[in-house]
Amino acid sequence: MQKDTPLIIIKDIGRKYVIGTEVIHAIKSVSLEIKKGEFVALMGPSGSGKSTLMNILGCLDTPSKGDYILNGINVSQMSDDALAEVRNKEIGFVFQTFNLLPRSTSLDNVALPLIYAGASRKEREERAAKALENVGLGNRMDHKPNELSGGQRQRVAVARALINDPSIILADEPTGNLDTKTSIEIMGLLEEIHSRGNTIILVTHEEDIAQHAHRIVRMRDGLVENDYPNTDVKSVSPRLQALRDSGSDWEKIS
Repeated sequence: MQKDTPLIIIKDIGRKYVIGTEVIHAIKSVSLEIKKGEFVALMGPSGSGKSTLMNILGCLDTPSKGDYILNGINVSQMSDDALAEVRNKEIGFVFQTFNLLPRSTSLDNVALPLIYAGASRKEREERAAKALENVGLGNRMDHKPNELSGGQRQRVAVARALINDPSIILADEPTGNLDTKTSIEIMGLLEEIHSRGNTIILVTHEEDIAQHAHRIVRMRDGLVENDYPNTDVKSVSPRLQALRDSGSDWEKIS
């Protein structure tokens, strides 16, 4: 992929579902480009098509029409097996419900994507341990999900999303099951991850959460209603703010 080529290019995609004799156009026509390193919030009311678009962006579904080019690869009409491989390599998921294996430790949950990638047990454990340390859970590696708070479980999910160094972090309502204080902590963590150069697509219906993104895409009735830069980004990471105030280089410190 050339240097200036967008990470994501969507050209006139649509998605329809046939239910009995009825045809439902969940997405009518959407064209969108997202560059590497962007922090984008995808918003819209129920029925707007944002969940369908999220599933397509995450390679969990394919469009009925149009093209989806991810990191230079057209994934629009790939088979399920091929899409699974793209998902594991290119996309890190953070879900509202955490989606952790209840009987596995934090370390094993984070290491799971590396099993599908064919990494050795030693490599899996080393990389998972480092990922957990990076999200502030170095002392919770042997804990199972029921031994963790909601915020800690979401941090485990974030570490798992980062483990394969994906092109995109797709966060689907990542604060939906968290209280206000914990939501702020998770958004601060996502801000720090973005500052390291990661591309983040945040799916949310909460206005205050969307304000952490640098660009907001609003959907309605299967179309993009608005797409604009957020000129008043809300930042809640004390560590990141301290680095900005001091003029320090994040990459040299983190």
